[in-house]
Amino acid sequence: MITQYQRPTTLDEAVALVGGPGAFVIVEGTALNASTDATMAIDLQSLGLDEIEVSGGALRIGSMATLANLSSSPITPPMISELASREEPSTIRNVATIGGVIATNDPESELLAGLLAFNASVTIARAASIHDHPLEAALRNPQLIEDSIIIDVSIETGGISAAHRTGRTPMDRPIVMVVGRKDPAGHTRIAVTGVDSHVVAMPPGQVEALDPPTDFRGTSQYRKVLAEVLTKRVLADISGGDLG
Repeated sequence: MITQYQRPTTLDEAVALVGGPGAFVIVEGTALNASTDATMAIDLQSLGLDEIEVSGGALRIGSMATLANLSSSPITPPMISELASREEPSTIRNVATIGGVIATNDPESELLAGLLAFNASVTIARAASIHDHPLEAALRNPQLIEDSIIIDVSIETGGISAAHRTGRTPMDRPIVMVVGRKDPAGHTRIAVTGVDSHVVAMPPGQVEALDPPTDFRGTSQYRKVLAEVLTKRVLADISGGDLG
């Protein structure tokens, strides 16, 4: 049961609160009820972590930037904009944040796949220290972001990107989805949903080594074949696409 509500105005204050017993960071308005142990809600809205800006040749997205703002920002790469617009229903996108998407770590998140394909890194504050981690590492090891505050996520820009997905219907979340990006230097990176306990990123040649889980929507072998087929389609698209 929530018995305290805190709205810190500085990052230091917020970090100190996060380490307390029963602390729960409100990363998006839909996540609070998921925690049964939370007694103190920490609202980050007053920290100014919602900016989207170009910094050092990368796009820096504050953790409190909403999916709606990310999707509509003119400086968001078109692929990331599209994936942000697919992440949640429109009413939820107005309150859901990119920090919340990262903290939730949904293995079917199309936006997380896009961020990974764009070689994202995440800045995390905890106990008087601030560190950058590859987003892939934070998703693979959620302890990196426990008892901490996600400050922002940075992604590369430019290059050629494409995405392909397969679902039961066009409106469903995909069973498997692949995002790929060839950067301006010609290096290709893909990210795949629905094949592990988290979204995974890899060079295209490693797709055959995947060992996806089985569930009611498909067997492990079915998901593996989907990943291989969709990867081929993505690679075909980015081999001759336009920069953007």
